[in-house]
Amino acid sequence: MTDTKYWTSAPDRTVRGSMGLCHLTVAQPPLDVDARSLPPNDPGQARLFVESIDGIEEVLEDLGPRSVQTPLPSSVRSDLDIVHAAAWGGMRAVSTPVFADDGNGNPLLGEAERMRKRFPAARIVGHVTYYGGMEHTETVVMLPDGAMFHASGWPDDEPFVVLGDPYAVIASLGLSSWMLTAADIDMDQPLHEVEWASLAGLALGHSDPWGWEEMQTTAFRVQHSDLSVCSMEGLYFV
Repeated sequence: MTDTKYWTSAPDRTVRGSMGLCHLTVAQPPLDVDARSLPPNDPGQARLFVESIDGIEEVLEDLGPRSVQTPLPSSVRSDLDIVHAAAWGGMRAVSTPVFADDGNGNPLLGEAERMRKRFPAARIVGHVTYYGGMEHTETVVMLPDGAMFHASGWPDDEPFVVLGDPYAVIASLGLSSWMLTAADIDMDQPLHEVEWASLAGLALGHSDPWGWEEMQTTAFRVQHSDLSVCSMEGLYFV
């Protein structure tokens, strides 16, 4: 199935740029569970979660299981309607090409803020990398006590924008200096050189599912909203 409801680009049009692994994770208590002990992905619950994401109107097709380490496809335009999602017990996660950004929209932050309202007791963590000539990253961590940070920009280049208070996040998580050092996180570096993705990984701790090949998501072809399609056409096509 190939949706053409809002797209002006042909399904076989080549995509400009690509995505690295990207994800937004909603980790509900308990927050100290080893990821490998989480229940298997529930495709039905994953589908419901996908349909709750802002900018997705409906699921058109279930494409089956994928490892969490499988990148989203981004070769041709029709790939941009594929998302990956999972429901591992109380944990929810989604990867979508709509999260990619070049610094103008902060879509990951917008969805994280929606999730914080829906799941106030959850630890919400996301990271997206977009390759479009250079590499653009966006990282967000939101904790139940209100501590949060959002870092967005081009690593090794400025300007790099950080919202919130990453030191409050570090304190709330109880991260010691040796834990930061072990993860190659040096908060004294310029903002664009800090390993924000590593700090997001520490926020999930042992519950982080993204490093385990055996952890599975479900791939879905979806109908994106008019606004999401407009955003993707401006980012992925010249």
